[in-house]
Amino acid sequence: MKKRLWLSLALAYPVMLSFTYSGAAHAADANKPWLDAKQSPDARADQLVKAMTLDEKIQTVFAFFSTDFAPKKHEQPKEGRPDSAGFVPGIERLGLPPQWQTDAGVGVATQAVSKKPYQRTSLPAGIATAATWNTKLAYAGGAMIGAEARASGFNVQLAGGVNLQREPRNGRNFEYGGEDPLLAGVMVGEQIRGIQSNHIISTVKHYAFNDQETNRNHVNVVVDDKNGRMSDLLAMQFAIERGQPGSVMCAYNRVNGDYACENDYLLNEVLKKDWKYTGYVMSDWGAVHSTIPAALRGLDQQSGYPFDKSDYFNGPLKEAVVNRHVPQARLDDMVKRITRTMFAHGLVEHPVSKPKSDDAGIDFVAHGKISQADAEEAIVLLKNDNNLLPLAANVRSIAVIGGHADKGVLSGGGSAQVYPIGLSPVPNEGPAYFPGPIVYHRSSPMGELAKLTKAKLTYNDGKDVAAAAKLAAGADVVIVFANQWMAESFDADDLSLPHKQDDLIAAVAKANPKTVVVLQTGNPVVMPWLNNVGAVLEAWYPGTNGGAAIARVLNGEVNPSGRLPATFPASVDQLPRPKIDGDAKTKDENIIEKITTNYNIEGAAVGYKWFDLKGHKPLFPFGYGLSYSTFAYGDLSAKPAGSGIEVTFSIKNTGKRDGKSVGQVYVSPVAGGWEAPKRLGGWDKLDLKAGASGKATVKVDPRLLGVYDSASKTWKIAAGEYLVTLADSAGAQPAASVKVKLDAVTVDVNGR
Repeated sequence: MKKRLWLSLALAYPVMLSFTYSGAAHAADANKPWLDAKQSPDARADQLVKAMTLDEKIQTVFAFFSTDFAPKKHEQPKEGRPDSAGFVPGIERLGLPPQWQTDAGVGVATQAVSKKPYQRTSLPAGIATAATWNTKLAYAGGAMIGAEARASGFNVQLAGGVNLQREPRNGRNFEYGGEDPLLAGVMVGEQIRGIQSNHIISTVKHYAFNDQETNRNHVNVVVDDKNGRMSDLLAMQFAIERGQPGSVMCAYNRVNGDYACENDYLLNEVLKKDWKYTGYVMSDWGAVHSTIPAALRGLDQQSGYPFDKSDYFNGPLKEAVVNRHVPQARLDDMVKRITRTMFAHGLVEHPVSKPKSDDAGIDFVAHGKISQADAEEAIVLLKNDNNLLPLAANVRSIAVIGGHADKGVLSGGGSAQVYPIGLSPVPNEGPAYFPGPIVYHRSSPMGELAKLTKAKLTYNDGKDVAAAAKLAAGADVVIVFANQWMAESFDADDLSLPHKQDDLIAAVAKANPKTVVVLQTGNPVVMPWLNNVGAVLEAWYPGTNGGAAIARVLNGEVNPSGRLPATFPASVDQLPRPKIDGDAKTKDENIIEKITTNYNIEGAAVGYKWFDLKGHKPLFPFGYGLSYSTFAYGDLSAKPAGSGIEVTFSIKNTGKRDGKSVGQVYVSPVAGGWEAPKRLGGWDKLDLKAGASGKATVKVDPRLLGVYDSASKTWKIAAGEYLVTLADSAGAQPAASVKVKLDAVTVDVNGR
């Protein structure tokens, strides 16, 4: 057996590395009927799989890390794109192109070891895009980064992060879409749809329950079927339905004992059988732990070798197929899912090519404007006492303190890192290697504000608190920039700003109560100084033109319209787990069987639902956000529509400034019986001139009205009265409410 395994490895490995591909699309001929684009993707994939040799099939399900990786003595594949996430060789004789894979959800990323990173446009963080509550912006941003991926020579983008924010200290929350299944699923789904409009494949990730970074490689998430289907899995389901991603990336963690990438329940039962997903499942980098179990339980492609301990889907899989431990039909299904997806998304008819220049001919000015539009609508105005913002025309002096606001804006770290044109203006901060370094985008909020105001701006880095307070005392207005750098591979210790920035803000506010705090964070934070400052903006990680976006909101060129996609707790004591389960100081492999986190504590009551259920008062509720204008909500009506509810309402801009407002529809059964008192049923964002009104229609999905029944795999909507409320946040008093009577209805697992 050992001799046979060695031989299969020796034969398969060199074939993959010696591949070359012309990059040209192939015309169909009688010998290659699968190249006929008039046929369905399924028919084409069936024909192609029949023409492939066993080695070619194995080659298609096994992906290499496309970056030199010294710890494993791994060299970038010859035909791979430099310093990128992955590479799967194509098959020239069959006209099948390679798969060139790039991270991530905010733009074309570069692996941290690169000496010459790709310099590309970065969208704001995923959580920021979710904060816009604007599906058109999400699509446009996705289309933009998908275009840059294509121009850079990539045809697979590892985007689409939709893990729910169960844990507000999670290091990767900035990549995701918040805490609500509908909001996260719809917004991320729209971004996926935009990415794939460029004839490239996008993933959705990380499937599933990968909601903390502490011990992420082995933590066992305990969650029952009902709770999962009504929370994290529902978010994934909405994103898949909306975006139709070509691939699902399975996660690192275990779920009810089995690793996510060899979890029959997640991959075969839920994804492929119940949801009828026709794409393929790729692993996260280093998330594969076996050959036979992983193949039989639904994994279709091993990614990023040598991050895993073995090349499970290379020689070992070939031997398992030859010896019939893995049926030939299963391997064929794996290959069909991959190639069908490539046909469906136009990878064959629209091949990518290696860029001829570093900038790949990208219009960075136009793309920067797309990113800026996203950032401007993402900024959430959390507080504005006495209309301190927008800055008054008679302000003569402004003290700008902290956050490198004179240089640029912060970005999140890890595999999602996009490097700016000209690279970071703030070098040598944070870890030298993954998940660092800390990168700033070259868009200075202070420099951009100077273009918009006649006031004198003076900068202090905030490192000397006394000096910062002295500068603040002599200014008309103070703007403090407070940063929280988060990244893949670690979680925050608590909900406080790091590096004693709370003390800085408190001292500055004591010296001058006309203090504006601009937060650049990836997570919710507590604000012990909140009562002593005049205004607070949550800017998240605002992307390539983030400084301009912040300045335009501060000065009133833009009326803020962002709304929180996640609850800001008042303290960690309000959370289902005041302490994160696991041991961040001990290597995962040394405590594999001891790491468990129980998501049945809150079940499907994630975020604002947990706060409602427990009666906790958050610092700021889900959906919250202020404006420089005022809005009136009314004309609410609701009626049964199919198996759901159709809701209509109006919004009037009652202020003196043009602005945008988000009408949020919440639903709840009068008789109770849900995981929490209410759920978000839908929303609409209206752009209204001062004094103007607009009407909106929202359709509530039947799954948001029912309770999942695991035994029958259906959603059961109970007969009775349902309260439909219209509000501007989950914590606000309803602006209007109406009851609608529903008959008992049962819909299938997909809401039909």
